[in-house]
Amino acid sequence: MTPSQSTSDLSYHGNPISQMFKQPASAKEWEPYMLTNEQIASFAKDGYITGIKILDAEQVEILREELASFQTIGENERSLFYHYESNESEDPDKVLFHALGTWRLTTGFHDLIWAPAFRMAAYQLLGQSFRLFHDQLFCKPAKHGGVVAWHQDFSYWTFTKPMHHLTCWIGLDDSTTENGCLYYVPGSHKWGLLPVTGLTGDMDAVKTVLNPEQLEIFGNRLPNELPKGYASFHHPLTMHGSYSNLSDRPRRATVINVMDYSTVGNTDGYARLDALKSFPPMQQDKPLDSRFFPLLFDGDKELERFGMKIPKVR
Repeated sequence: MTPSQSTSDLSYHGNPISQMFKQPASAKEWEPYMLTNEQIASFAKDGYITGIKILDAEQVEILREELASFQTIGENERSLFYHYESNESEDPDKVLFHALGTWRLTTGFHDLIWAPAFRMAAYQLLGQSFRLFHDQLFCKPAKHGGVVAWHQDFSYWTFTKPMHHLTCWIGLDDSTTENGCLYYVPGSHKWGLLPVTGLTGDMDAVKTVLNPEQLEIFGNRLPNELPKGYASFHHPLTMHGSYSNLSDRPRRATVINVMDYSTVGNTDGYARLDALKSFPPMQQDKPLDSRFFPLLFDGDKELERFGMKIPKVR
């Protein structure tokens, strides 16, 4: 397999376009990707699970090479991103590359959203067939990588409804406390929706919206250290963030955000409409079912034809 870049819009392809991921053709081929009852119970309790292998070393390298190509892009390519910031850090001495919409530009990132290990886990954790919401890149260079401040994903996604989303975070480097790995607050998905306190600025800003009990739980936050190619999945209300990278190694990651197949737009009165100016159309109360939100997994079609009964969130 080799990396591939295209200046055409790959959202016109609602299926994999390469052989990067072999798609299961039988119940037996799906079984290695299944989460256990214990993993699903852990997700329900803590709001996340971790240590799920999505990519092998060759697939990681393909995505790294494609990622490198995004550092210098033309206007045509830039127009395909929903959001593109070569440096979104609020600290002038730090760098945080952040982009959304990568799946529209290159073969590897396009086909990543059909990775079987990702799709099976997401189906089990959502408990439903699902669509792509969008993908993201978060990249911290060595020695001066910026933070991603503590936040809940859905606090930025209230332009959709209902809240039935899931995030998959995949490391393209070994992710450690030294190079700015993700941290989670176990159980924080039960706190309800909290106000936005910023995405790339003060790591302590979130403390201003937590009550005393939440502040005590926040003190038990845990690092999500992972080898490259491995993923964690988290609930849309799980509090998470990542600190600076002051190490000699980069910390690159790609994120896949998915949603229930029946999700609709909720844009009327949304306070940050300007942030959506490059997003696909999302009309109030209309299903998000255009080519920009491909159906990634139809559980009834893909699994029940094999007579598979699998554990999933209820």
